[in-house]
Amino acid sequence: MAAAHRDNSADVIVIGAGLAGLVAANELADRGKRVILLEQEPAHFLGGQAHWSLGGLFMIDTPEQRRMGIRDSLDLARRDWAGSAQFDRPEDDYPRQWAKAYLEFAASDMRPWLHSLGLRWFPVVGWAERGDGRAEGHGNSVPRFHITWGTGPGVVAPFARRVEAHMTAGRIDARFRHQVSHIIQQGGQIKGVSGEVLAEDTSPIGAQTNRQEVGEFEVYAPSLIVASGGIGGNLEMVRANWPTERLGPAPSRMVSGVPAHVDGRMLKVAQSAGGHIINGDRMWHYCEGLRNWDPIWPNHGIRVLPGPSSLWFDAHGTRLPDPALPGFDTLGTLKAILASGQDYSWFILSQKIIQKEFALSGSEQNPDLTSGKWAEVLRARLLSGGKAPAPVEAFKKHGADFVVAETLSNLVRGMNEIGDVVLDEAHIRAQIEARDAQVDNGFAKDRQIQAIHAARNYRGDRLIRTAKPHRLLDRANGPLIAVRLSILTRKTLGGLHTTLDSQMIGADGAPLPGLFAVGEAAGFGGGGYHGYNALEGTFLGGCLFSGRQAGRSDQIA
Repeated sequence: MAAAHRDNSADVIVIGAGLAGLVAANELADRGKRVILLEQEPAHFLGGQAHWSLGGLFMIDTPEQRRMGIRDSLDLARRDWAGSAQFDRPEDDYPRQWAKAYLEFAASDMRPWLHSLGLRWFPVVGWAERGDGRAEGHGNSVPRFHITWGTGPGVVAPFARRVEAHMTAGRIDARFRHQVSHIIQQGGQIKGVSGEVLAEDTSPIGAQTNRQEVGEFEVYAPSLIVASGGIGGNLEMVRANWPTERLGPAPSRMVSGVPAHVDGRMLKVAQSAGGHIINGDRMWHYCEGLRNWDPIWPNHGIRVLPGPSSLWFDAHGTRLPDPALPGFDTLGTLKAILASGQDYSWFILSQKIIQKEFALSGSEQNPDLTSGKWAEVLRARLLSGGKAPAPVEAFKKHGADFVVAETLSNLVRGMNEIGDVVLDEAHIRAQIEARDAQVDNGFAKDRQIQAIHAARNYRGDRLIRTAKPHRLLDRANGPLIAVRLSILTRKTLGGLHTTLDSQMIGADGAPLPGLFAVGEAAGFGGGGYHGYNALEGTFLGGCLFSGRQAGRSDQIA
């Protein structure tokens, strides 16, 4: 996209052209503000991490929920959020306020606003993070994960179109390959930013780009918004902030769920200007990571979005305890895995389970939903002839983490070829046989089988997400499949401390004039509105909400 002019001054500078930055820039331009939008990546990277997402949004009491027979309410969502966040620090005051405001937004203006922009949602609402088994604890009491037709690109598209329109009108000047290294201040006032112009790069979207400097720049404005994302692509920073006392030692091996440019660089720049990061030890990393057989960025990992039926074993072949069940309690399961002394785990499942329950996170791994066409969804999900969706079958065929075998003996043999710990077949067989004995009727004492029955009471799960309970060792249910799962980095839940206007707060607790932060850079609001746990759909939601809050703030004159 070509800029309409090259005046080096504006009303506001927005740093980062991901979803939060696009929303903020658009809201400002709608108010008549002149915006310089700076992005270190090429123009075709527009949308940032949101482009790669499944497009899931946490919304409350929607028509989609009601049509699926889901009774939700703002009060129930508040209870779920409080039980998951577990706010317990003095600096959590603004995060609490952000959580309250986001929940009210998600129950009221969010859907009508997005609907007016053209967004639509897949009718089956997903039930993510089903919880730790306590009514007052972590988890979603009801399905709330609304997948956008078009997935991540579908979420980004209306905001990208609005940016283009504002650029044509001369209100937004987007400058790509501009890397900010310094915030210019004078007498306690924001004056602008400076940095380096990077060489052009035609790498595919998401790939690692060059850092060759071909020039310098300075641009000026009395207000700037940091929308540069988190640290998930920088494993060194992830390990430096790892909450060892709470989760156990940081994994020695992880795969990266975000591109390399999600490196936390701009957070340090903001800190040098007085910004204050809180809750840096609160983070959200997944246990179900796969090494991508067709990688785009370095150490590229893909997350399995599992239904509830796969048996989950630690690296030693011992079944993980309840509530470490697929799709229930991400950080509780992460802690259980790391307590084994290893940094990986195993799924064991059948073809019937992978066919119905295995999905892969991300827009590129869900071409049917990304297409926005019902015919593609039906062909991929319900008319697959006993196969999983094509991207899953491709991983099963090409992925280094998959073992497929007709017998358990051969399966364990294959697992021992790719695992670090030698597994005992008899130990694994005894656990699977005990589980299989629980599926011959509608009752069970096995907590996972109970959870499967409960899931199938929801017609969305029964239709497309949860397989009918069956014996894994019965060959009629297809070959056995084992999947080696790595820890996959994703989101930093903490970030730059901000007011409800997205204005940065310094270490002394005072707001910083002219400095703002949105999206993951601000912990999705306030410096960490999730607290300790995410309920899913709240990452894109937080980018949308915090970008809108900043763009509409009266603090930006």
